[in-house]
Amino acid sequence: MVTIEQAFERIHREDFLPTNLKYIADIDAPIPIGYGQTNSQPSTVKRMLEWLNVKPENKVMDIGSGSGWTSALLSEIVGPKGAVWAVEIIPELRNMSEENCTAIGKKNIFFFLAGDQLGLPEFAPFDRILVSAAAKNLPLRLLKQLKIGGKMVIPIKHDILEISRILEKEYITTVHPGFAFVPLIY
Repeated sequence: MVTIEQAFERIHREDFLPTNLKYIADIDAPIPIGYGQTNSQPSTVKRMLEWLNVKPENKVMDIGSGSGWTSALLSEIVGPKGAVWAVEIIPELRNMSEENCTAIGKKNIFFFLAGDQLGLPEFAPFDRILVSAAAKNLPLRLLKQLKIGGKMVIPIKHDILEISRILEKEYITTVHPGFAFVPLIY
């Protein structure tokens, strides 16, 4: 089993940044990747992954995959028997994400351009859902794509919600306040 710490050691942030910004990969701050989007602050990504509590062999959807860094981290944690569905609305970033992950040998990530529906209902249910952009309100469409016993971590305004699906219509939510993300486009 690969821990979050091991995933961070193996998956180098600089491999997911524009060439002219690779030199600042070690700073603990968001870094622009183009198209008004950022590669999230490492300490925030680490917290979100801890709250998500990904397990080996999980089926994970990564919404707002950007340059592919979080998808690659998730791929490392779920291992070869797990899989990551990376979803991005900006075509250039979706392509960048796939190129970056392919360049480091990731084979268990499937890349999608976001469509009319939020998420990938045709591939649901997912064990885990990670959203890396802030929604204005909780998108109920995503909750329906979460497996019973599954967990979603999603920024809503300036909070990060950790949502566990207990039963068909029963959820437990923990609120982690004080974060800033680029807006979720959908």
